[in-house]
Amino acid sequence: MRPVEDHLIETLVAYSIEVRGRVVIVENVPARLDPETGERFFSPETVDQLRAILWSDRQPDRVIETPVFRFGG
Repeated sequence: MRPVEDHLIETLVAYSIEVRGRVVIVENVPARLDPETGERFFSPETVDQLRAILWSDRQPDRVIETPVFRFGG
C-alpha cells in the first residue's frame, strides 16, 4: 500500500454486493482507502469493470458458503 491524495492509500479490496438475490464478491479490486474511516473510493474505470463482471453470465472463479443472520432476533 502507498499513500495518495494526502491520506488515502492505494490497495486491493474485496467488493461485495447483492445481485439478483445472490451475494457476489469480487476480489482484488483496486481502490483508494481512507484508513481512518474505512471508506473506499473507486475510479470510474474500476466501476465500469465491476458492472461488467457483476452483470455478465461469467462463471465465478470459486463459490463460498455464507452464513446469514437476521438483525434483532
